[in-house]
Amino acid sequence: MKKRILTAILCLTVSAGLSACGSNSSAPQTPPSGETQNANAAETTQPAGDPVSGGVMTISLPASPKNLDPVKYTGTYESQIIDTIGDTLVEYNSELTEIKPSLAKSWTVSEDGLTYTFSLRDDVYFQPGKFQDGRKMTAEDVKYSLERSKEKSAMNRLDMLDHCEVISDTEIKCYLAEPNAVFLTALTDAGNIIIPKEEAEGWGDDFGAHLVGTGPFALETFELDQQATLVRNDKYWAASPYLDGVIYKPVSDGNQAVNALRTGEINLATSLSGEAVKIARDDSSVKLMEMPGLHIAYIYFNQVNGPTADIKVREAIIKAVNVEELTAGVYQYQEAKPASLPLPPGSWGYDSSLEAETLAYDPEGAKKLLAEAGYPDGFDMDIYISNTESRVKMATLFQAYLKQNLNINVNINTSEWGTFSEIGASGKADVFAMSWTWYPDPYFFLNKIFHSDAIGSLGNGQGFNNPEVDKYLDDALLTTDQAKRAELYKKALAVIVKQYPGIFYANENVNWGVSPNVQGLVQRADGKVKICTSDINVWLSK
Repeated sequence: MKKRILTAILCLTVSAGLSACGSNSSAPQTPPSGETQNANAAETTQPAGDPVSGGVMTISLPASPKNLDPVKYTGTYESQIIDTIGDTLVEYNSELTEIKPSLAKSWTVSEDGLTYTFSLRDDVYFQPGKFQDGRKMTAEDVKYSLERSKEKSAMNRLDMLDHCEVISDTEIKCYLAEPNAVFLTALTDAGNIIIPKEEAEGWGDDFGAHLVGTGPFALETFELDQQATLVRNDKYWAASPYLDGVIYKPVSDGNQAVNALRTGEINLATSLSGEAVKIARDDSSVKLMEMPGLHIAYIYFNQVNGPTADIKVREAIIKAVNVEELTAGVYQYQEAKPASLPLPPGSWGYDSSLEAETLAYDPEGAKKLLAEAGYPDGFDMDIYISNTESRVKMATLFQAYLKQNLNINVNINTSEWGTFSEIGASGKADVFAMSWTWYPDPYFFLNKIFHSDAIGSLGNGQGFNNPEVDKYLDDALLTTDQAKRAELYKKALAVIVKQYPGIFYANENVNWGVSPNVQGLVQRADGKVKICTSDINVWLSK
């Protein structure tokens, strides 16, 4: 009887979620459980005829980017644009299996792991801006950019860097405070693109609306909540882009994005979810690119303030939610698989044996725990989410479970990404829900979400602080032996799971809708859209 009542509530709340907000999931990616072997294999659009130059490619994003300053960005919406405007010293290949040269031609690492020496290309030029006319990039720019990231990054993206030393215009040494196995991987992040000092300091707080880099396309205009317009950089060092330009537009409604593909208003719709996936899948005029990604969607409890600071309350809330039903309710078109751990199965640190350690759905046990914690009659609680379709549906279902099973009144607070990310980092949210996607290295999930050093950033805005976890995570950075690192991350995971920090409910796919005239596009498990690189050059057929 209770199951039938719950099913009825789920049907009602899914309808409510759909009518409340027609938008897409707040981040790309995910490897479904049990599909880890090919989780990072790239899918490519097949070229039709010889490449042609010209045309402007329009790409939709599921939410509006707030700021394009590399040290200020917090979401994939910004990074998609930043990656197209700028370059990093090194980058991942499309399969995310190895790091390859970019602005750095080569590098060496000292025996003690503390010094990285990079040899830079000598044919790289910045895009012209207001404060410089397109001058050559030098090692001084690398020093400025990386040290700026270390000092100002909203996500602590280069916290392992101590300082940089310029040896010559084309050689630079980066010194770490201690050995760190993920330094090169951290350098591939959009937050660490190389920028000219004149532009960053000349624009000051407005640099995010006037970003200048060395990438294949230059920012022409950035209209908040409207679009970012990019034009071809004719002096791009890696290749001559086929496209004249790229436009990024926020389109929060997935169905609207697919319709825009049909009419030719856009060429690529990123992060599709919900009914939009089915529409794209069934429409022969639109190509749906789907692949497992590196992604977790989760509900994160405040570890310091309010009722959820009590581990019994966190345990009760987890037991009160049927994760499989919740995931089926949010993702009705196989866009995701139920998750259980705060690390995607596509990561080499994933430990499937810990899945059995996660809490099962147990409403009666949940009520008992909540009463033991001193809340037999429930309490009021706020959950904060971005204003995207899958988050609204999830929050509505979460609200229904907690009301029915624990008499907890959940107030749902939605906002655009910029406001949400500020609330999430503040430590003041009772509960917030979002998704996280990055690289296969567990560091980019576990350290950024659970290490005490990340408290105050969006990743660990809820104040998770466990010395044993910190020790495992720190030790994992002191060796480059991946097997040893994996064991340490698995030990950290085991401790994290027993602290009941949140509900890790879904691993989403990377779902892109593509118009048939887009050629040479490569889909990646990290969700990055690469338009022009040394081995990728997207073009539009006539």
